[in-house]
Amino acid sequence: MTRTAGRRAGGAGQATVEWIGAVLLAAALLLLLATLAGDRLPGGALARTVAGALLCAVDSGRCDRVVPPGSAAEALYGPEIAALLERHAPTVFFEGGEFVTLPVDFRRCRERRCADTIRPGAVRATQAGLEPVAFTHVVDCRDPARAAVGGYDCTGARGRIYLQYWLYYPESLTRGLGRLGGFHRDDWESFQVRIGPDGAAEARASSHHGYNGARGGIASIGSDTGLAPRPAWEPWTGALHVAAGSHAGTTVPGLDDSRMIDRGDLVLVPAETVATATGARFAVTPPWRKEVWRHPEAMGT
Repeated sequence: MTRTAGRRAGGAGQATVEWIGAVLLAAALLLLLATLAGDRLPGGALARTVAGALLCAVDSGRCDRVVPPGSAAEALYGPEIAALLERHAPTVFFEGGEFVTLPVDFRRCRERRCADTIRPGAVRATQAGLEPVAFTHVVDCRDPARAAVGGYDCTGARGRIYLQYWLYYPESLTRGLGRLGGFHRDDWESFQVRIGPDGAAEARASSHHGYNGARGGIASIGSDTGLAPRPAWEPWTGALHVAAGSHAGTTVPGLDDSRMIDRGDLVLVPAETVATATGARFAVTPPWRKEVWRHPEAMGT
């Protein structure tokens, strides 16, 4: 709305402002009631999410500040799975270097200039102020028949819950080889956790065309190239090591890691809703089009 739009337009603008104010007030009250009621209110998590979405729709600056952490996950997965996702999210360690690229929300950043940081030690944001993000996906194979209805393949996965954390980086550049050796715009890597009927947790990390547990480097070249894929599930340690440039992962920190994101500072965003809503295109296959999205024991990335 410009200042020269005239009196009539100004009146319409005033009405719009008043309408937005009413929506903000109603959404804020709904959010407050849902938060105070907690789990005692049927559908409380969903109500908190809807209220947050309304506030976000009319004031994008409130998107990250209004929705209580975990409420979107609770609404989609239920409180049990949401708690497991929070508990098993990795603390992310980065290989040493002058800078690192943090995992970000591709809907807000697809350039290194908004994803990089030069800060050492524990980091909570990029140099541009963006929080690190992991997109989550869950495959519950405790009831394989029910999972099959949702299009999931629980072959070899019966009785387990699979938690997938997908990390987006604006580009991938294998160290030492430059743009002639492995460079591509957009990079998706994952940290995956499987939880057995006894509650024991195992994890693996994606690495190029395969998976790693604690081992990486030369020891994993067969898996990295996809020529000798392996399941790579090893006891969960709560850590994800990210190699410089390529973002290939292992499930233990490296000796020269210089930066870290504490799991509590990693924003978890359910990927299922993003997958159905986004029309974004990537230079590599996004998570929701990978085999492992539907078959959690798949050995390809």
